[in-house]
Amino acid sequence: MYRYLAVAVSLVLSGCGVEVAGTAAVSGVAKAQEAKQAQQNLERFQQKLDAATQAGQQRLTDADKASAQ
Repeated sequence: MYRYLAVAVSLVLSGCGVEVAGTAAVSGVAKAQEAKQAQQNLERFQQKLDAATQAGQQRLTDADKASAQ
C-alpha cells in the first residue's frame, strides 16, 4: 500500500518538475532572444553614434577651411 502511495506521490512531483523545467526552458529562450535584440540595438546605436561623430568632425573641418580663406 505504501509502495503505491510513494509511486503516486513520485509521479505527481516529477510531473511538477517537468512543468517547471519546461517553463524555465521557455523563459531561457525568451531571455536569449531579448539579449540578442539588445545586442542588435547596441550595434545600431554605435553605428549611428559613429556616423554622427564623423559628420561633426566633417563640419568642424569644413568650418576651419572656410574660416582660413
